[in-house]
Amino acid sequence: MDYKKTSAEPTTITRDVRKLDDKTGNVYMSVAIISKRANQISAEIKEELTQKLNEFASHSDNLEEVFENREQIEISKFYERLPKPSSIATTEFMEDKIYYRNPAKEALASQN
Repeated sequence: MDYKKTSAEPTTITRDVRKLDDKTGNVYMSVAIISKRANQISAEIKEELTQKLNEFASHSDNLEEVFENREQIEISKFYERLPKPSSIATTEFMEDKIYYRNPAKEALASQN
């Protein structure tokens, strides 16, 4: 997913907790879904950042190169300005962009 084009807020905003349970009927379940998605997003962003920074990795310890690597600094600053993974996940959840299921409910429904 392209997190650069997300509609999530880059800063912290206050949310109505009662709106979180509209989709699942349970605030805890909604927060658990958002948490799991935020972990996925965080891992994807970290992997992408690591790949981009590895392009600039040098195997020699030259102090001048460390301070002069502007491209690496710009990439790091760009990723620091992205919205937090929890904000992205919450926005995705509120916009129904997250697929989730409850195996316990499915098993209970199949027994009836």
